[in-house]
Amino acid sequence: MINKQSNVYTVVYITVMVVIVGAALAFTAMSLKDKQLENADADKMKQILQSVHVATERATVVDDFHRYIVDSFVVDEQGNKVDGEEAFAVNVATEAKKPASERLLPVYVCQLPDNGTKYILPLSGMGLWGPIWGYVALDSDGTTIYGAFFDHQGETPGLGAEITKPEFTGQFDGKRMFKDGQFLPVTVVKKGQLPAGNEDYVDGISGGTITSKGVGAMLDDCLMPYRAYLESLSK
Repeated sequence: MINKQSNVYTVVYITVMVVIVGAALAFTAMSLKDKQLENADADKMKQILQSVHVATERATVVDDFHRYIVDSFVVDEQGNKVDGEEAFAVNVATEAKKPASERLLPVYVCQLPDNGTKYILPLSGMGLWGPIWGYVALDSDGTTIYGAFFDHQGETPGLGAEITKPEFTGQFDGKRMFKDGQFLPVTVVKKGQLPAGNEDYVDGISGGTITSKGVGAMLDDCLMPYRAYLESLSK
């Protein structure tokens, strides 16, 4: 019989408990993996729809997504469709780290009953404390923004986190991406200031300067590779 006061007993007891707890955690993680992926996909669908001002609930988001998103595909920097790639499966954060010429660029085609065709483009960048991301929806001519959605991982509440609010995202509605024949993604400037160039602009978040600059950099970096494709729409 093992002495419960001995070092051997302690080591054996700890080892057995670690194995049991580890096995239980592994089983739980595997059991919940499909559900976690399902929830992540549903959240992504909801965000895509929010960029075209479609409100949906968790119970109906999948049906709503397939009702409004009538097509999706991937293009390259030259605006050509890339065969064999699924738009929804593309990791935009990973692609954003590559040179523009090597990126897979997802496009979601939305059909709104009262407002026609919209093209939704995903974005990924960095804020003050971590990743930020979003979706920009363009009208059928590929030049005018119909709506925008942004989210973040850990920006400061009341400051940088305000990029999720309608007061910020609503400023993008109606902004133009092409001006005088030039492709100029919308820029984000400090409230009360003007951009250096002729591009359309929105006011940044008061007290959230770095996050606002992150959104501006994200728009420029992620939308510029779509130039050729958007030009093909305008033609």
